[in-house]
Amino acid sequence: MGEVMTELLYLEDSYLKEFTAKVVKIAVEENAVVLDRTAFYPTGGGQPCDLGVFKFAGKTSSVIKVKRIDGRILHFLEGELPALNSEILGEIDWERRYKMMRTHTSMHSLSAIVWRDYHAQVTGGNIEPLAGRLDFEFEKLNAEMIADIEEKVNVEIQKGMAVTSKTLPRAEAEKIPDLIRTKINLLPPSLTEIRVVKIGDLDLQADGGTHVKNTSEIGTIKIVGYKSKGRINKRIKIEVV
Repeated sequence: MGEVMTELLYLEDSYLKEFTAKVVKIAVEENAVVLDRTAFYPTGGGQPCDLGVFKFAGKTSSVIKVKRIDGRILHFLEGELPALNSEILGEIDWERRYKMMRTHTSMHSLSAIVWRDYHAQVTGGNIEPLAGRLDFEFEKLNAEMIADIEEKVNVEIQKGMAVTSKTLPRAEAEKIPDLIRTKINLLPPSLTEIRVVKIGDLDLQADGGTHVKNTSEIGTIKIVGYKSKGRINKRIKIEVV
């Protein structure tokens, strides 16, 4: 299908609910299309893709999956495909996306507190609307520590800190201490620019996902479970209310 660079509108404005775009490639077998620009987030980094609809030529097709494949962002549709070079109106399932944004920013806040106070790295994670889990490199984790972490995260969230992002040249980003707090650096070597998300003076992380503009939008986090996933691997599960 060739290389197609899609402009990622969600990186600049995660509050964009609808957009117009041109169809630049069609994958008939997959019932999917590539656009010249998109506000749909593709699955990645533990964050599921956005869902929603495309409207075109008096028709509506549901966007049921969005994936980055070989550098292209494919929008998989349920229903008819729009024609090549035609214009579509894309509409995000905003209620779901906003829940995802609140959850994602809360997860960054959680990992920041655990790193700051316990110096434990993230070994894995997953985000769902208003729920998520993070795995940390803890040897021991008990109820007292969990209560301490939950309280501290909520204190930080309620400060109403601004959440901002900027894109830096890789060489500059790599000079930032503790920018990568995951056990495995997930940034491909081919990446020449790195997007950095900042939460007030609490957190600074390399990240390509969607976030709220202020921590006051998150609400409150509740740690609803924790368990051991190995000798030095502990899982913390949260819900956002």
